[in-house]
Amino acid sequence: MNEELRTGLIVKAQSGFFTVETGEGLFVCQLRGKLKQGRPVGDLAALGDRVKIAVLPDGTGVIEEVEERKQAIVRLDPRPQGKYQQVLLANPDQAVFVFACANPKPKLRMLDRFLVIAEKQRVPVIIVANKIDLVKKPNEIFGLYETLGYPVIYTSAKTGKGVKELKSKLAGKISALAGPSGVGKSSLLNAIQPGLGLAVDEIGAVNKGKHTTVTRELFSLGNGGYVADTPGWKSLALWDTEPEEMDAYFPELAPLVAECQFSDCTHTHEPGCAVLSALKAGKIHPERYESYLRLRAGEN
Repeated sequence: MNEELRTGLIVKAQSGFFTVETGEGLFVCQLRGKLKQGRPVGDLAALGDRVKIAVLPDGTGVIEEVEERKQAIVRLDPRPQGKYQQVLLANPDQAVFVFACANPKPKLRMLDRFLVIAEKQRVPVIIVANKIDLVKKPNEIFGLYETLGYPVIYTSAKTGKGVKELKSKLAGKISALAGPSGVGKSSLLNAIQPGLGLAVDEIGAVNKGKHTTVTRELFSLGNGGYVADTPGWKSLALWDTEPEEMDAYFPELAPLVAECQFSDCTHTHEPGCAVLSALKAGKIHPERYESYLRLRAGEN
């Protein structure tokens, strides 16, 4: 066995097998047994992890070491006994949330939920407002998020508008892509890099069967970046989030909390509530406040 370790990036994960991209090519690897000792509380290796591997004589590899993650997009295993944390993507540089301006109608409450999860997991966000060719004033729908400090890229896969800007934002980054079905993610990816959307769709089709094995994959971009379609955002539960900490993940609410009269203010009815005062003064958008109430109450 060649004991010289090579550093690489996990670009595909399926059923305990990990495809690792190194400077010398791709190697299909499994975890070294010593890494599995004890009862793990989460995925030991995952898509996006940086690892060190040893290459075996047959050309396969063994993962000897998993580097520490800077962050990860995680969800709780849905099985009843589960406290196990599944990693959708390790070390993402950003999350790219794609929503359509029309056809389908934008689900802004879903976007708010995605933003809270990204805030909690400390993942920078880019919002992509696609299908701008279908509406006259797309910024009337998504401009609110720009005022909150979230970058919004207005695109049309049909006309090519905004595609160059989005492509530049993906360059050299590991990006988690998410959004409802029908918003044009695949068309945008194809506009950025021909054939990319088709490849992502093929993975999605494999995962749609009831008992199929989930494959997670990073798709390489010609400009040095990677993109991962992460549909699991839709079912990500804020499983370890207490109601009283929810305001910390709304940028427009967080600075006001210290000004509330009561330290345990729920921002729903209390006198001297700075959040309710700001809402009344028009400084907080009522739809965002409604999203806050629903997420605080544990609603989807």
